[in-house]
This record gives sequence, structure tokens and C-alpha cells, in this order.
Amino acid sequence: MKLAEALNQRADLQKRIAQLRERLENNVKVQEGDQPAERPEDLFRELEASLQELETLIVRINRTNQETEWEGKTLTGMIAAKDVLSLHLSTLRATLDAANVRSDRFSRNEIKFVRTVDINALQKKVDDLSRDLRELDSKLQQANWMTDLK
Repeated sequence: MKLAEALNQRADLQKRIAQLRERLENNVKVQEGDQPAERPEDLFRELEASLQELETLIVRINRTNQETEWEGKTLTGMIAAKDVLSLHLSTLRATLDAANVRSDRFSRNEIKFVRTVDINALQKKVDDLSRDLRELDSKLQQANWMTDLK
């Protein structure tokens, strides 16, 4: 199995577990005299099996990410770089949004706000980081589809 397939399977398991949680919540209490639509015991068994499968899969994915090198970095290192790059980018975008908010004044007595950052330079930095993030994500996707799960 390729790493990308395992990642898809992990996402499916996480969705299934969320659905089981919802089904359990809907069936653990019924009106007196009624029967639940599904037996909670069966749902608990399915939940435990899904959780065990997810744990095993996560361990294998993490091992594969740690042991696999791609272009001189481990996949774990690339994922960490992507997470930090995403955080940097979202922070700069929020800053850019805050700097671009217009403050209309209706008289000269109202407070005037001025920008303290160079909008053009900040936008260029956002554009550059966005490109870097896309390129890194593409490399990760390529590695995921070419790497066998360990």
C-alpha cells in the first residue's frame, strides 16, 4: 500500500469514527418503552475496532514519514515545514487584511488611522510564501504516491 492510500484510509477511518460517535449519541437514551434504532453494544464494538485500526495505521504512517527521505529531508521534516509555512502565511494574510481595512472619516475631528506596514511588500511576501507552500505540498503529494507504507 502506498503512503497516500494510507492517508486516505486514515481520513475515512476518522470520518467513520465521527459517525459512530454520532450514532452512539443518538442511541444511548430513548423514551421509556422504546427501543434504540441500533444496539449501543454493537456500535461500541465497531468503534473499538475502528479505533484500533486507526491507531495501527497512524503508527505505520508516522514510521513511514520518519524513515522516508525525499530530496534530502524526511517526510516528517517536510510536513513540519509545511505546517510552519501555513502558519506564517495565515498570520501574514491576517495582517494584510487588518492593514487593508478602510476607516472612513466623516469630519476632520475624527481619528485618522495610518498604516504602519508596506502593503506592497507584505503582499509580495504573501505571494512568495503561497508559491512556496504550493510547491512543498506538490512535493509531499508526489512523495506520498511513490512511497510504500512501512
